[in-house]
Amino acid sequence: MESDLLKIRHSAAHVLAAAVAHLFPSAKFDIGPAFDDGFYYDFDLDYKFTTEDFKKIEAEMQKLIDERQIFERVVVSRSEAHKLFSERHQSYKLSRLDDIPENEEISIYKNGDFIDLCRGPHVQNSSEIKAFKLLSIAGAYYRGSEKNQQMQRIYGTAFPSKEALDSYLNQLEEAKQRDHRKIGRELELFLIDDSVGPGLILWLPKGNIIRMELQKFISSELEKLGYQMVSTPHIAKLGLFRTSGHFPYYKDAQYPPIAERATLEDNPNLTCEKLMEGLEDGSLDGFLLKPMNCPGHIKIYASRTRSYRELPVKLAEFGTVYRWEQSGELNGMTRVRGFTQDDAHIFCTEEQLPHEIEECLNLVKTIFATLGMSDFRVRVSLRDPNSNKYIGGDESWKKAEQALEIAAKSLGVPYTLEPGEAAFYGPKIDFVIKDVIGREWQLGTVQVDYNLPERFHISYVGNDNKLHQPVMIHRAPFGSMERFCGLLMEHFAGDFPTWLAPEQIRILTLNDENIPYAKEVLKSIQQAGIRASIDEISEKLGAKIRRAELEKIPYMFVIGSQEQMDKKISLRSRKDKSLEGNHTIDTAIALIDREIKEKRLFFSTH
Repeated sequence: MESDLLKIRHSAAHVLAAAVAHLFPSAKFDIGPAFDDGFYYDFDLDYKFTTEDFKKIEAEMQKLIDERQIFERVVVSRSEAHKLFSERHQSYKLSRLDDIPENEEISIYKNGDFIDLCRGPHVQNSSEIKAFKLLSIAGAYYRGSEKNQQMQRIYGTAFPSKEALDSYLNQLEEAKQRDHRKIGRELELFLIDDSVGPGLILWLPKGNIIRMELQKFISSELEKLGYQMVSTPHIAKLGLFRTSGHFPYYKDAQYPPIAERATLEDNPNLTCEKLMEGLEDGSLDGFLLKPMNCPGHIKIYASRTRSYRELPVKLAEFGTVYRWEQSGELNGMTRVRGFTQDDAHIFCTEEQLPHEIEECLNLVKTIFATLGMSDFRVRVSLRDPNSNKYIGGDESWKKAEQALEIAAKSLGVPYTLEPGEAAFYGPKIDFVIKDVIGREWQLGTVQVDYNLPERFHISYVGNDNKLHQPVMIHRAPFGSMERFCGLLMEHFAGDFPTWLAPEQIRILTLNDENIPYAKEVLKSIQQAGIRASIDEISEKLGAKIRRAELEKIPYMFVIGSQEQMDKKISLRSRKDKSLEGNHTIDTAIALIDREIKEKRLFFSTH
């Protein structure tokens, strides 16, 4: 985000807090940062905000903006800051004050009578906030922990001009119409049921068709590239993930460990606290819902001696993994607790590494091209050399990072280097796509890893008859099937290309006398492997067409007495009106079958 826009939004967050302080004097304040799309501020007060309050809060904000309030930065001592926020009964600010290291400068910002603990930066005065809008309210636990007080978070956005704000609000409205949760509900694609568990997806039959078509698509590409499909269990012994480093490196992002039954039977008086301590420190044995597929793939590779002649070994799996996301971060299918990765791990020699990386990147590009996702950039995530959160030695990291940067350059698309964003075991390339309304999504990933092969002591026999350590590539072009499908729902607004559409043809009859012929047509369609149904409801044709349109069926075959007599159908298309008209059954099926097999985004006769 541009620094000027950051300052405008950060300043708007302070103006929001100041307005709330005027209207609700008992409010307590936590934090109010700016982010890519706007800003928010977290409040604690007995009154429950609703969107009905936005009008008066915005009016108060505008009043403060019109006063051209100066944003004044003041450096204070720790004791002065403590006294200031104690007098104002702002306990959250006092807690945040304790977070500031002893050797770090403490600054506050004043605008009007509002004072905030803040590093900045801000605009010179409030009149620089030319256009703003409050957008929504959400619950947010203090410091992100469900054990803490739940705050009320007001979201807003701000821009340097009304035109820019209006453009963004139009984009938001478009995003609401494309929201995958709305589309998923209307088209019956997926379900989230709290009795099953938050963040756990129930794929409905239509949604599962989309998922399976994507899996078939990538599976056919993997077969061409020499991958072997494997399956690993959803749960494994905790020691496996200690060796990999996923436990305890990502302990807080995982479901709690599960004790063995024998451990519980042998220690009937064990408290829950002692049990968890034992599982975490390794003194007790247990299991873990797998957060990653890679340890299982490593064990498959290591199940027998490998020769250099076999390499690369490419193991792929549609493997479901489990992560403990905070409830406030869950979002339909795009942020979940259980998800299936189109995961694969390549075990290769260093000499093979450049070619294998390039092949992985080309696979991602093939997927994006097939789905019409041409606007993307590449992010090369590197290690932060000053952090201790990474495993492995400097030399292996250097080689892995160099290999990925060379590969990124070869793609011919914009890329950025981002230190500190690597996985704990290796650097990675992430593909960030821009959807049709300008939002960015991180999807496919390719990672180079020298460290897990070392931690698991895996090897291959070289042409010198000595043992050598392979290099490991982690790659997932879709990333998560749930997230990818949620994105596709929004990208296509539920209007999927025919090859992905859950129902590809709807047969519409003018009257009940046409149903027997419609069933003959349906049988021919199904024998061609095309998904279709008959709308047999006794309604007028217009109502049936509207229903098929709302359900975003790509093609309709209309059958009346004349079509039945001529042994034809009248074709209607959502995508290409030039195809419409009377066709023989075989001709119509051949047209659509060709479109499906070629995985076209739309049919075109040009």
